[in-house]
Amino acid sequence: MSDRYSRLFASYAAAISFEDLPAETVHETRRRIIDSIGVAMAALGEGSPVAARRYASALPLAGGATLWGTGRRCAPEAAGFANGVAVRYLDFNDTYLSLEPLHPSDVIPPLMALAEWRGSSPRELFTAIAIAYEISVTLCDAASLRSHGWDHVNYIAIGVACGAGRMLGLSADRIEDAISLAVIPHASMRQTRAGELSMWKGAAAANSARNALFATLMAEAGMTGPYQPFEGEMGFFRELLDGNGFDDEVLVSLERREPPRRMLDTYIKFWPVEYHAQSAVDAALQLRDELGDPGSIDHVKIETFKASFEIIAKDPEKWDPKTRETADHSLQYIVCAALMDGEVTMRTFDLARIRDPETLAMLRERVALEEDAGLTSGYPAGIPNRITVTTADGSTFTKEVAFPRGHSRNPMTDEEVRSKFETNVAAFWEAERSGRVASLAWELDSADSVDGLIASMTKES
Repeated sequence: MSDRYSRLFASYAAAISFEDLPAETVHETRRRIIDSIGVAMAALGEGSPVAARRYASALPLAGGATLWGTGRRCAPEAAGFANGVAVRYLDFNDTYLSLEPLHPSDVIPPLMALAEWRGSSPRELFTAIAIAYEISVTLCDAASLRSHGWDHVNYIAIGVACGAGRMLGLSADRIEDAISLAVIPHASMRQTRAGELSMWKGAAAANSARNALFATLMAEAGMTGPYQPFEGEMGFFRELLDGNGFDDEVLVSLERREPPRRMLDTYIKFWPVEYHAQSAVDAALQLRDELGDPGSIDHVKIETFKASFEIIAKDPEKWDPKTRETADHSLQYIVCAALMDGEVTMRTFDLARIRDPETLAMLRERVALEEDAGLTSGYPAGIPNRITVTTADGSTFTKEVAFPRGHSRNPMTDEEVRSKFETNVAAFWEAERSGRVASLAWELDSADSVDGLIASMTKES
């Protein structure tokens, strides 16, 4: 059933062990786990995570995987889905930008659910996460799905199938089946992120991860997948890439079975907005500090790069956002809110804030936005946004930022990651609980199981 690519990804996954992980990758995995828990807890009461937990709670399973923040257990695919929706919902989990953008920590919830359910060791979990990152991030360099109308979460499915297959100790042949069963039946369309955005924007990756976990368990049970999932006449390349393939030069590191390090190329978010807007927030807040009084703003010009323009600026809905999902993907709204409020927090996307008449009037009447070719040339090495504010007296102030805090070229410190976590869980846990969860997450690879960490997150612990 092989083709070159299913064999390549499966062989890489089957070959990597915890001992192959560089120390930096292990350390970064700790940071991504704690960051994922924090952003999930902050989102737990929001509509989409609530709906996902309601679905998962209807599938109880004694000895199953835990719904984070509760004592309830259910089927691992359902728990991974519900916890994944919470991780993704606020658009505050990590990011990678290349030919295709990705939120690679979307792989963490399903792999944690599998590890809990099967009693896999934290070292096996770390290995699975590192493999899933390595493959999904590398694929973002190999081909663009978005430009062909398909969603980046298809790469999450491949990564999770590889990581889960490794965690279960499957052979390369069986991991190939898992990849095929994840890819062929479950392609995700880009319409998820077009126009006015719905709750599904924050659920699509969790769904792809759930499908991959299901696919891997089916492969373990003996189910074979469609032959030639990538190169076949009706396969991935034909249907999702319009007959194009992957850039083989990008995949050389997988062919050489180099130790997983791609996690180090990804970015932890400093602000809860779509990543292409991170540098715009940085620039806008610097301008606000200079201006002092936002009432002095006469008009604003936003200059951005092509990918940012296409993903978070060009749609008419971005000028008049009506949902949280649209607002945190609206470059122009985010810039206006940062300039007016002097901060960007989760409250920035409350419905009352989004529909503030003064903000909407500013968007309609005093904001211009355009793509700039010079900024486009600086992507994806950086995410350059330039903002110019003209005040009522005719003065102009300009800021351009390419590497915001959290970018791989301007990384957050461990202390900043811990502070972000503490802020995110403050409304859900008291300081003692928060500290216990954080300590267990930092030391997880030294533990015997994931049970202690999971238990520390429940209301009963």
